Amino acid sequence: MIRTIEDLEEFLSRPSEADVEAMIKLDGDLMILGVGGKMGPTLAMRARRAMDLGGVRRRVYGVARFSDLDTRDRLAAAGVECVQADLLDRAQLESLPECEFVIHAAGRKFGSATDPSLTWAMNVLVPAMVCERFRTSRIVAFSSGNVYAFSRYGATEQDQPVPVGEYAWTGLGRERMFEYHAKRLGTPTVLLRLNYAQELRYGVLLEIGTKVFERRPVDVTMGAVNAIWQGDANSVALRAFPYAASPAAIVNLAGPETLSVRTVAKAFGRHFGVTPEFTGEEAPDALLNDAGRCQRLFGYPSVTPDEMIEWMAKWIGMGGATHGKPTGFMTRDGKF
Repeated sequence: MIRTIEDLEEFLSRPSEADVEAMIKLDGDLMILGVGGKMGPTLAMRARRAMDLGGVRRRVYGVARFSDLDTRDRLAAAGVECVQADLLDRAQLESLPECEFVIHAAGRKFGSATDPSLTWAMNVLVPAMVCERFRTSRIVAFSSGNVYAFSRYGATEQDQPVPVGEYAWTGLGRERMFEYHAKRLGTPTVLLRLNYAQELRYGVLLEIGTKVFERRPVDVTMGAVNAIWQGDANSVALRAFPYAASPAAIVNLAGPETLSVRTVAKAFGRHFGVTPEFTGEEAPDALLNDAGRCQRLFGYPSVTPDEMIEWMAKWIGMGGATHGKPTGFMTRDGKF
């Protein structure tokens, strides 16, 4: 039972045996850009713990602006070397330590509709500068399933991107910068099209469960979603370096199941002892990824959808803290 934020972060950052093996094989230091985001802190802590368990004497750098000093302190206490930097400042980016392995987790989604130029700068300009700065590194870069068109069964890596909305276009722009530099500079790169990471304080499933708990209608217009436990998503990021290539490789990072929003709401209803209310009608398509390749490369996730729903129901019921940042998964016009 996860009862506290400390319990949650310990579990999210607990490395698997595969994580330990992956960190043992790294022949250099690891840097995580954008470590201050929702996934970054436990990703960095997982990497540090995996290296320690494997007896690896390598550094784990976490780079962010660190407007939240508590995040910096928690990372430092876990053995992550925190570097305060604004990635939009070229001089600060150039001053970062040399590092053989880089995970690019920086980016902007929410607020894109109100300040699109900043979103373009963060999601397209910054990756271009990062590629120039770390041209001799291996790069794992988080991308987004938003680059795909809506589909019935889930887009595969072979499907052509058809972004909907300006944020999604910047997501594709980010990929194009990594792809361009991977070809021009020969930088081995892998792009992880994430859709959607979940933990008890954030995620699609949390939003659905909270609405059911609060007796608010659940909109089922976006009738289906993918969901993957954040710890499993971070595990894939740590193990993805061997698949980095030039031209850049692409992997859909998502749970293998296509989850019905209506069915998920009913599952939460059983946990809470209530009958969910619904609004809207399921559209014939949704923003879905086919994660078959991810599962073949990295195995089935360690946490199942049923387990996520059960844990989130308990967390919601006891009034657990949340990040207060809706995913916007119901958005069909691409405006975030």
